[in-house]
Amino acid sequence: MNSRTPRSHSTRSRDSSRSSRPKDGMTREERKEVTRRAIVDAALHLLEEQSFSALSLREVTREAGIVPAAFYRHFESMDALGLVLIDESFRSLRDMLRGARAGKLDPNRFIESSVDILIAGVNERREHWRFIGRERNSGVTVLRYAIRTEIRLITSELAIDLARFPGLNTWSAEDLNILATLIVNAMISIAEAIEDANDPAAIEEIRRTAVKQLRMIIVGMAGWHSSD
Repeated sequence: MNSRTPRSHSTRSRDSSRSSRPKDGMTREERKEVTRRAIVDAALHLLEEQSFSALSLREVTREAGIVPAAFYRHFESMDALGLVLIDESFRSLRDMLRGARAGKLDPNRFIESSVDILIAGVNERREHWRFIGRERNSGVTVLRYAIRTEIRLITSELAIDLARFPGLNTWSAEDLNILATLIVNAMISIAEAIEDANDPAAIEEIRRTAVKQLRMIIVGMAGWHSSD
């Protein structure tokens, strides 16, 4: 767990509540979306200190500033809220990976830009990574399954893109998927390490190790002869 102070937590929570509070002049749909966002933000804030399985509906609605009954106007259950949190968290990961891959076919630049984009993304939305890191190996079964499904989808997308790299277009689909799995698993582990880091020196050390780790994977690629 990274060591941000309780004061910064409470300040951000108050700021989120203010920004998510419905304002006069909004349409019904706009007010509904603001309240829905407040619920999601409240859950993410509370999940900084506890697991999803320990989170109660009453805690979330109290943090969001609504009555418990209002929760069901936006989510069918707490599990439904958890699935929305997973979708939102992995959307940011997909965007990061796509940005790292777009137009960068040189493996060296691919590695460095991927790590830099990953670090920037984790620093921007640490609450997402804290949530994923905690829930992917424990907690609610439906959330673990959803996280694994998201990881498989990202891996499949990366495998398709890797086939466009020079020298990889002759690899079998199975080998491309194994390579993509190695890269995605490495990047998730890197993201979890970044989430735990609390100073620039620690992040720089993670970056150095991450680049070396991914380069080792690339070196292994050069010596691998794929077959159907």
